[in-house]
Amino acid sequence: MQNVLTSEKKNGHANKAVADAAAISIPYLGIATTVDGSEAVVWVDTHITQGACAYPITPSTNMGSGYEISVAAGKENLWGDKLFFLEPESEHSSASACEGYALAGGRVANFTSGQGLVLMKEVLYTISGKRLPVVFHIGARALTSHSLNVHAGHDDVMAVADCGWGMLFGKNAQEAADLALIARRTAEASHTPFMNIQDGFLTTHTIENVRLPEPELMRAFIGTPSEKLKNLFDPSAPFATGVVQNQDSYMKGKIAQRWFTNHVITALNEAFREYARLTGRQYAVVEPFMLDDAEYAIVGMGSAMETAMAAATWLRRERGKKVGVLNVTAFRPFPALEIVHALRGCRVVSVVERMDNPLAKDNPLTTEVKASFADAYTGILPVAIEGMPKIYSGSYGLGGRDTRVADFIAAFDNMSGSNIQNIYGAEPSRPYFTLGIKHETALHRTVDPDVRPAGSFSMRGHSVGGYGSVTTNKVIASLVAEIFGSYVQAYPKYGSEKKGLPTTYYLTCAPEHILPHCELEHVEFVPMNDVNAFNLGNPLDGLSPNGAIFIQTDKTDAAQVWDAIPAHAKHALLEKNITVYYMDTVKVARESSSRIDLQQRMQGIILLGIFLRVAPFARTSGFDEAHLFAGVEKSLRKYFGKRGEQVVADNLNAVRRGYSEVMSISPEIMHAPSTRPATPEDNIQIIFHES
Repeated sequence: MQNVLTSEKKNGHANKAVADAAAISIPYLGIATTVDGSEAVVWVDTHITQGACAYPITPSTNMGSGYEISVAAGKENLWGDKLFFLEPESEHSSASACEGYALAGGRVANFTSGQGLVLMKEVLYTISGKRLPVVFHIGARALTSHSLNVHAGHDDVMAVADCGWGMLFGKNAQEAADLALIARRTAEASHTPFMNIQDGFLTTHTIENVRLPEPELMRAFIGTPSEKLKNLFDPSAPFATGVVQNQDSYMKGKIAQRWFTNHVITALNEAFREYARLTGRQYAVVEPFMLDDAEYAIVGMGSAMETAMAAATWLRRERGKKVGVLNVTAFRPFPALEIVHALRGCRVVSVVERMDNPLAKDNPLTTEVKASFADAYTGILPVAIEGMPKIYSGSYGLGGRDTRVADFIAAFDNMSGSNIQNIYGAEPSRPYFTLGIKHETALHRTVDPDVRPAGSFSMRGHSVGGYGSVTTNKVIASLVAEIFGSYVQAYPKYGSEKKGLPTTYYLTCAPEHILPHCELEHVEFVPMNDVNAFNLGNPLDGLSPNGAIFIQTDKTDAAQVWDAIPAHAKHALLEKNITVYYMDTVKVARESSSRIDLQQRMQGIILLGIFLRVAPFARTSGFDEAHLFAGVEKSLRKYFGKRGEQVVADNLNAVRRGYSEVMSISPEIMHAPSTRPATPEDNIQIIFHES
């Protein structure tokens, strides 16, 4: 997505962006807020649809539950229809229910992921064959094969890519919202169902700055359901669907559907143009990034493409490399012409995919890119090329595996031959490679630069599932964005067995949009609600000099807190001049909560007050404490208001106590000789190897 509000993207000054937008007469700027990809989809679909039929499956569950909550609250759509929600006994049944709803002329949605999407496959063919313009929202997830995994993968959507549906990939929460509208308009204009796809957890659960589409925009862009859809179950105008066709007629009916599918690209491009006119947010089937003079390019889909863009920017600035990125927004209809046109000047192209199908010639996107160039080279596609680039293929990020800027730098080096004499010795370029793991196919990381925008502040927290820390991270992100005008990116890392086990959460605040979607290795603040954090890994890894940590402890004496820290951690803290904060959040949560069932989760919200004390925003903004806590209360109401006034008041009190009562260890105590007897752990030298 390219934004007409270029000043907003470059320097983060939202007020200047609004002024620029007014000057070029953009009717709908959007409602500025912070949401994750799931919330963005729910916002759109609870305004424009009439109903949803879905069965919960991680990581799409929050979309379905968000829609169901709106139904329970009696919400109506933009045309006064009360919303309807049905949860049948499986994903297959939910797809069948959507089919029936659409046949009756209703505007309906579904939310699914992974095995749930594959279970629907039988019905997906039927929906497209009957030309039913539904939209299914997908939190793309790795399929269960050798093991179960609930995190990001594209093998689920690629498993249904032959079902006759349009497929759009968003790379962030903003695109999840915008493409929900674009997919719906295109589906209804072309009588073709669409999937609006975002990466599971990496987008569905990542809080970012978003300009939500205004209700007035959605009403104008989508239109009234009764005027756009046809009721095929109308008894006054009988119509047969799903009939039996034998040898004489089946093929004729199947091929005749090309009349519809041939119009999909036209309808999609029209929707892109109209959306850009109304909002200033420009989309196309592909999004070229720094490709005008690029010799080497990475091609892919989804959230990792922003990480690749950050890598390309760094390589151009630091090494003068002519590199670029091509983000593919539309996988169906496949943009062969646009891909060849964008990449025809490149010497080598690497197509990276969040899946692996080793028995095929290539993975799906690679196969289609190669076919596109073959058609262009032989004159079938109407684009002139003198030769074909080398086309490499890579797998990355399966099951949510962290993919870093370092990995994409390695992929660029693999294309240019820069990796031949790296620290691992002679290593020729690999036409197939993997990123982010140790394997004979893997490209090695050689440098992992800090590519955050200048002036960024990042936090990596270590907690336990069920302590409320992940929710607190969302609240902090919303607060920093809304009060201090910062761009934010907040997301959790946990497994399917979350509760009671270690949880990591990440937050970056910056003066402009944050491109990398990866685990944070460069941070200024490390809170540890998990007292075992020092025993489970190295929580100080990547902590910036002069940064800060917070330790949950029941000790009140600073010297005792310092003595309890392992010797190897003390050495690192002193070497980097780290400020150590501490507090008994368990005690404060117990004293602050009027409900026993919320005491454990309230440990997390106390961190909001500690964060405001540690981070620079409150100090540099010039806000007084009253202004600051008015903003805190607003953010708390956004997340806890539905639980009642007392819960909001309890949380606000906990935040105030975190802000005012957190303590720090003085430099004198930190540099004093230890009074604690030595333990075997003090002699441990922690060395972490890439796994």
